[in-house]
Amino acid sequence: MSDTTSDSMTAMIADTAERLFSDLAAQAFAAIPKHPGDGAVPWDAPLWRAVEELGFPLALLEEEAGGFGLDPLTALGLVRQAAAHALPLPLGETMLANLVLAQAGLALAEGPAALVTGVGINRDGDGWRLSGSAADVPFGRNLQTVVICDASGRIARVAGGWQTAEGRNLAGEPRDTLHFDLVVDGCDTADSSFSPDLINGLGALIRAQALAGALEGVLTRCIAYVNERVQFGRPLAKFQAIQHNIAIMATNTAAARAGADMAAAALPQVLSDPARFLRQVAAAKLRAGEAASLCAPLAHQVHGAIGVTREYALHPLTTRLWAWRDEHGSETDWADHLGAETLRRGHAGYWPYLTGVEGDLT
Repeated sequence: MSDTTSDSMTAMIADTAERLFSDLAAQAFAAIPKHPGDGAVPWDAPLWRAVEELGFPLALLEEEAGGFGLDPLTALGLVRQAAAHALPLPLGETMLANLVLAQAGLALAEGPAALVTGVGINRDGDGWRLSGSAADVPFGRNLQTVVICDASGRIARVAGGWQTAEGRNLAGEPRDTLHFDLVVDGCDTADSSFSPDLINGLGALIRAQALAGALEGVLTRCIAYVNERVQFGRPLAKFQAIQHNIAIMATNTAAARAGADMAAAALPQVLSDPARFLRQVAAAKLRAGEAASLCAPLAHQVHGAIGVTREYALHPLTTRLWAWRDEHGSETDWADHLGAETLRRGHAGYWPYLTGVEGDLT
């Protein structure tokens, strides 16, 4: 594929996604429960069908595997776009599940999917017994396929048979516990070079992208509001304190996106250079979490009282910022990872690892 063709396809996919996500954002917002006791955000089957018909869950795959042949940065941009509109769907999780299945030589996922760990895969006669539980699985109650990676790196593709204990995060998104005690056929399992740590890193990559998208959505709403809202005879955007807050939000949003893109660019090395991949993911998730912690309260300060009402479409974004920053590792978790890996390399390896000049230039 030529560079011109690639650029054209990238723009077309991004434009198509933006139109779809923009058209469905109001419907998704209207479906959000208005009170915490009303339960989790409901499953939007028409939204998922629309996303699936466009092939977005296969965006990380090469063309011969049914994907678009896009680079990871472009493909994962779809996750960021969906997050900017606060759409409740496991797009990133399904993209990663299909990527792992394709690399393991297994059939691709049917419907929404997720990658999980914490479940054992052991020989049982002619098949493989899956036993254990996976916690906080996004939209677990709505999944049609679950991809398990055990401690040995073995991958299993499961299309049903688990038990679900329902839960939800701060934003009301389903975060369920899946219990497994079943046997699958040998053709649904394969050895791989993945590990639970890498699976968690893949999840953190998706959350960094989603955080960057939600931050962009928050910033867009804030800029629009301060230009429209008039106080003391002039728009809020004319007040220096408001300008200062918007500037802080803009710089942190840009930093979060840069980190997320850096991690996405490292995705092709997830198996060939896992240490490098996890370093980039750690930096991205850490920076995105810091940005979320700073920007969410500023967004509510800028909006005043209206920003906390359930009738206004800011809270689905800010509650996701607060929830997602702790999923697949908090800032503290990934700072610990970077610190431990840096110190483990000793005096000579400290600076090369920290700056990304260890091995290939980053």
